[in-house]
Amino acid sequence: MHGEYKVPGGKLVVVDLEEVDGKIANFQLAGDFFLEPDEALDAINAAVEGLPASAPASRIGEAVREALPADANLLGFTPESVGVAVRRALRHASSFEDYDWSIIIDDAREPIEHVALDEVLTREVGEGRRGPTLRFWSLSKAGAYIGSFQSYRNEIDGDGARKHDVQVVRRITGGGAMFAEADNVITYSLYVPGELVRGMSFAESYEFLDSWVLEGLRELGIDARYEPLNDITSPEGKIGGAAQKRLGSGAVLHHATMSYDIDADKMLEVLRIGREKLSDKGTTSAKKRVDPLRSQTGMPRDDVQASLLGTFRRLYGGTDDTVRPEELAEAQELIETKFSQEKWLRRVV
Repeated sequence: MHGEYKVPGGKLVVVDLEEVDGKIANFQLAGDFFLEPDEALDAINAAVEGLPASAPASRIGEAVREALPADANLLGFTPESVGVAVRRALRHASSFEDYDWSIIIDDAREPIEHVALDEVLTREVGEGRRGPTLRFWSLSKAGAYIGSFQSYRNEIDGDGARKHDVQVVRRITGGGAMFAEADNVITYSLYVPGELVRGMSFAESYEFLDSWVLEGLRELGIDARYEPLNDITSPEGKIGGAAQKRLGSGAVLHHATMSYDIDADKMLEVLRIGREKLSDKGTTSAKKRVDPLRSQTGMPRDDVQASLLGTFRRLYGGTDDTVRPEELAEAQELIETKFSQEKWLRRVV
């Protein structure tokens, strides 16, 4: 069995092994990482040899860490990344390169339609009617998205939303509330089969699925990094956040929104939680505009998005695609029967 794992921001970890009587056998670690002293490689191989084939990635990582010499120096990988590569080998996980990707640069839509399309397209991938897909959003009006499990009244100021004509929607993913205006964010969704993140914890899968974005941001001169669980950040501050939903079919929805230019005053009139977060950070004025991608790149929003898309194409290819008429029809039905309904929007009052 063969497994590979590209550490986000790091190196490639490669493992070859067999499963004999429910245990890992003939284990060998390789990759383009750096490791000192040389004897540490033998220590890692010995630590994994004989472990139960059912051991989770965390347990394999612990075994590797405990076996390392005191003076061991690992560069570009971690003990836990060895565990992820092992789980991917044993559970036949796939990689980005294994798929023919569809890429959708979507039309401008209302926030509620984007949220509905996320559910539809994830289901389409899970049921085999659509291949893995990357979709970039475009907004026709401002939106406030609350997480699947958040309280409406704790997160949203209804008066502020009406004043600024902000459409409030509840998405199917967890996480926190987000405020987005048409030209001030870059949002994308990935619809992928579960095999792509097989063997990974939720935390590991977040960083893995956004690793291409981090590379793209670095190509733009931004010192981007991932801050667990789901934040894309830089020394200048948080850039964006991601959220996920795994459907019963095994398909995974992973979407992320990155700030290009946010009007903090307006945001604080719409999102209640924003006031608490800013006060916790010692922010005394909401008049300051937060524009991490704009200020850090000096580029127009569309050029930033095009550059990020170029990074994805360079790494994984991709064929231009569109949302299909039947998918739009399904999304419209979901809007009418679910997302526009008060019982969904206020399911957590």
